[in-house]
Amino acid sequence: MIDRRTSLNCNVLYDAPMKTVAVIGASPHRHKFGNKAVRAFREAGYRVIPITPRHDMVEGERTYASVLDYPDPIDVATVYVPAEIGITLLDTIARKGIGEVWFNPGSESAALLARARTLGIAPITACSILGIGKSPSQF
Repeated sequence: MIDRRTSLNCNVLYDAPMKTVAVIGASPHRHKFGNKAVRAFREAGYRVIPITPRHDMVEGERTYASVLDYPDPIDVATVYVPAEIGITLLDTIARKGIGEVWFNPGSESAALLARARTLGIAPITACSILGIGKSPSQF
């Protein structure tokens, strides 16, 4: 016999929306952090959107040149490009309305963080893979 309480609790979990993360600077090269992030977030249950103008596919996922090219909302962005490139992407990140933006080690600068705040982005400066409870060394 099925315990309805357990069954109902499982339905609540399945009805919860999956978070979407944009990995900005995604790479097909498995030793790069832009690839490790794709695999880590996917393993953690996120819908992963690789953002890179350089490749058509990353880890079996279609890529987009910009967050604005992805037609649906994006909940989280994690940035794996140098600060001088990242600062040029801030306007599009803000326009897309991404609520949570991680600037991983090496992707941030004082100017980038100041510009992000001016645009209403509350930057998180830390390793996003660690932030979801994974370790880059796992990938």
